[in-house]
Amino acid sequence: MSNLIHWEPPREVMSLRELMDRMLEEPFTRSVNASGMLGAPAIDMYQTDEEIVVKAGLPGVKPDEISVSVTGDVLTIRGEASEEKSTKASTYHLRERRCGSFSRTLPLPTVVVADKGKADFENGILTLTLPKAEELKPKTITVKAR
Repeated sequence: MSNLIHWEPPREVMSLRELMDRMLEEPFTRSVNASGMLGAPAIDMYQTDEEIVVKAGLPGVKPDEISVSVTGDVLTIRGEASEEKSTKASTYHLRERRCGSFSRTLPLPTVVVADKGKADFENGILTLTLPKAEELKPKTITVKAR
């Protein structure tokens, strides 16, 4: 005699929903750059009255492997994270740290003077300080009473 399996549509729909949730959640929990490489650098950007400050997390990247360029109002950070040499005796159970080249291009909120920009690299954090163009800095006009 054959075994009958009772079909439960709500359970089937729930497993499909869980699958869709996982599928939609994963791309948002991992950063992917335009080339599809996982681990594009995380960026913080803010501005003051005088400058734009950009901070990029680049753990495992050497300062001489980083390239920064500004073209108009577009900032591009490129680099390469070297892969550690593994021994033949090791077996990875999980490997999420990125290696290989990366590129991140961002629009800047205002025009900057790239020639006067500074780039500091400390503890895996690249900090770019880009002064705003003079004509875009806020000007104060003093009001005189008569």
